[in-house]
Amino acid sequence: MLKKIVAALLTLSSLYHMNGVAKADGLDSLPPDQKALYENIDPAIPLGGTVYKDFVPKRPPPWKIGYASTYAGNTWRANILDEFTNVLLPKYKEAGLVSDLIVTQSDLKDAVQIQQMRQMVDDGVDAIVICCSNITALNKTIEYAHSKGVPVFSVSGYVTSPYAINATENNTDGGYKAAEWLAKEIGEKGNVLMVSGIPGFASSDSFDIGAKNAFDKFPGIKIVGTIAGKWTDQVAQVEVQKFLATNLAEVNGILVQSASENGVVNAVQQSGRDMMPIVLGGEASAACYWRKNPDFISKSFHFWPPRSDARLVWDVMMRTLEGQGPKIQSILRPALPYTIDDVKEVLKEDCDPNSTDWIEPKNNGWWPADVAANYFERPEDPLAWRPKK
Repeated sequence: MLKKIVAALLTLSSLYHMNGVAKADGLDSLPPDQKALYENIDPAIPLGGTVYKDFVPKRPPPWKIGYASTYAGNTWRANILDEFTNVLLPKYKEAGLVSDLIVTQSDLKDAVQIQQMRQMVDDGVDAIVICCSNITALNKTIEYAHSKGVPVFSVSGYVTSPYAINATENNTDGGYKAAEWLAKEIGEKGNVLMVSGIPGFASSDSFDIGAKNAFDKFPGIKIVGTIAGKWTDQVAQVEVQKFLATNLAEVNGILVQSASENGVVNAVQQSGRDMMPIVLGGEASAACYWRKNPDFISKSFHFWPPRSDARLVWDVMMRTLEGQGPKIQSILRPALPYTIDDVKEVLKEDCDPNSTDWIEPKNNGWWPADVAANYFERPEDPLAWRPKK
């Protein structure tokens, strides 16, 4: 009898280890090239498996989607909303997969966003996308949505709830790459001004953590100020103008979080100071200055390209609703460099310095289909998917 029990336990152990290898969850489930993208991250980002690995939606398509945004007042938000409503929604409506998109804005108030999300759930949405939220404030609401069969997806920032999936940028890595490049661009010594996003929001804080970690590598770099540009050109322009007018110290470089780099460029031009290297993140308006002044900087980065971000989170959401089985709770994309040659491909020399458009990664380089397939157990083209009869 004892031998039978031991044999059974050995068999179970063997099956357990075999399944552990074949069906690893979270970060361990990714191939080495994708796993490497997670080496420089905010330690609070959840990297385990998901409760949606075997998710079955509460009803067949077409599905109703909610988009609970926190803010609408910058070019990034305008572009991501336009991609949702005027590009993705029509495609998925035509395919019979989505019926409607419900959009709300909470004006940066957690309590309002919570109420809006609960109302969406009660009104029968099938999934919710949230944007740029506090990492913990919505967790109870996300759990409520999950209890009603509604998965929640966070874009441009992350939440810590086990009932959400984060489809976002690796903002710590983005800040690190930006600061490392800026330090080298100014000769590894000098004074740097940091223009953050909205303090307290995950993407802003993670970016700044990465940037400060990189600057720490360069003893000759001094951060002479940190101001909140609030990801808005008009705000950043005013705040940088104030700083430059009231601080006589030389500023050798400015690290900026989009979408506010055009405001920073304008502020420096109006200050009477010589232009210094400024980190650009994709606004076509600031890229227009670079187009007209090609020696301004050596390169810049796509940190959170809005249309590409929109396609990323939408793709992850649709694959989850279709039962493709996400492997990891946080899907992170790396900052991608671009050069003046890339700018010249999309902007003419007489470009608009007040454009509200963005430079986007080429050839769907942010989230190509062959990369997306690595993050799901049963991957297939989400637009071509149809429910089994």
